[in-house]
Amino acid sequence: MPMLSDPPLAVVDPDIASLIQQEERRETHKIRLIASENYVSRAVLEASGSVLTNKYSEGYSGKRYYEGQQLIDQVETLACDRVKALFGVDHVNVQPYSGSPANLAVYLAFCEPGDSIMGMGLPFGGHLTHGWNVSITGRYFQSHPYGLRPSDHRIDFDQVRALAKEHRPRLIWCGLSAYPRVVDFGEFRAIADEVGAILCADIAHIAGLVAGGVHPSPVKVAQVITTTTHKTLRGPRGGMIMCDEEHAKAIDKAVFPGVQGGPHNHTTAAIAVAAREASQPEFKAYARRIVDNAKALAEGLLGRGFDLITGGTDNHLLLVDLTRKSISGRPAARALDAAGIVCNCNAIPFDPRKPFDPSGIRVGTAAVSSRGMGKDEMARLAAWIDQAVASPTDSALLARIAGEVQELCASFPPPGIVVG
Repeated sequence: MPMLSDPPLAVVDPDIASLIQQEERRETHKIRLIASENYVSRAVLEASGSVLTNKYSEGYSGKRYYEGQQLIDQVETLACDRVKALFGVDHVNVQPYSGSPANLAVYLAFCEPGDSIMGMGLPFGGHLTHGWNVSITGRYFQSHPYGLRPSDHRIDFDQVRALAKEHRPRLIWCGLSAYPRVVDFGEFRAIADEVGAILCADIAHIAGLVAGGVHPSPVKVAQVITTTTHKTLRGPRGGMIMCDEEHAKAIDKAVFPGVQGGPHNHTTAAIAVAAREASQPEFKAYARRIVDNAKALAEGLLGRGFDLITGGTDNHLLLVDLTRKSISGRPAARALDAAGIVCNCNAIPFDPRKPFDPSGIRVGTAAVSSRGMGKDEMARLAAWIDQAVASPTDSALLARIAGEVQELCASFPPPGIVVG
C-alpha cells in the first residue's frame, strides 16, 4: 500500500487521535457543570481548525508587517464589526490570545509599575489577574483588593469606596469568576469617577449573558471591557478588549506590540463565527435558559439542604458551601466526577479551609443549556448531586448515577460533537 503524502491524525499520531476521541466521548456522556466551560458549534470548530492557522499577521487590518494579508484583513474586520454590533461598543480588539493577556494589555495601556490598582479578591470570587498576590499583576502593581459583606456575601461597596479614596487607584476592576449575582457596573463607575480611576469590567464569565440581554451591560458605563470568547459566549478559546473610542489607540498598541506578537487568525475567524451566532434570536433564548436553569438548580439544591452563597444566583453559576454536608470541596468534586457530573472545588467567602481543598464547589449551567436541557433535568441533577455528596465513597452508587447520567445525555446531544 503506497504511503499517504499527507496522512490524517489517526495515522500520524494515533495516541493523540485516541485521546481526542476519548475526550469527545467524555464531553458527550457526562454532564459538564464547570462554569467556565461550554460547547462550541461545528462551525466554530471548523474555523478554529482551518488553514488560517498557517498565516502570520503581525499588525492590524490594513497595517500589517507581512504580505499576503488580503483575506486575513477581511476575516479580522468581519470579527471586529460583528462584535461591535453585538455589544454596541465603539472599538474592539479581537487579537488577545485569552483573557489573561487581554487584562495584561489593559494594565500596559493605563498603568505604570507600582501604580495602585483595585479588584475583587480571589477568595471572594475575583480573578487572579485583578491584582491577586500570586499573579504578576499583584507583584508589579500595588494591589488593594476589595471583598464581600460577611452578612450576605454581596459586594461591599462601602469598602470599595473607602479603599478607592484611600489609595487613589489608577485602575479599578469589576468582574467575577465565582460571584453568582448581578454586577452593579454603575456603582463601580461612580466610585471610579470619584477618584479619577479607569474602570475595567471583566465580563469573561457573563459575556454571553450580556450579549443575550439577561445581564446588564457595562457598555457606555465602564471605559474598558475585557472578556474571553469562550464560556457563555460559546466561541473559541480567545480574548477581546472593548473600549470607548478615546482609548482605542492605547489598547491596540498595548496588545500589539505591547504584550503579543502575531494574532491567531484561526481563532479570529472562529470569534467572527461565534459573534454571528450570538446575534441570532435563538442565542437570546439560550442565554435565558442558562439563567433559568441556574435558578432551577439552585431551588433543587436548596430544597435538599445545601447552602448556597448569597442564597441563590442571578447568572450562570452557583457557589455551594458544603460545610453542613460534612464534606469538603475536593472529595465532593471527585465523587461527582465519578458519578458523571463534572464541576470544580472552589473556595467560599471567608473560607477557613486551604484553596487546594476548600469548603465549596462551583457549578455552572452554560454547557447543559447548550445541550438543550431545562428545568426538569435540573431537578434530576440536584437529586444526583445530593446522592453523590452524601455517599462519596459508595462506588456502586456513583456508577449507577453515572449510568443514569449517560442515559439522560443521550437525549441531549452536544453541539459540535459526533460520537460514533
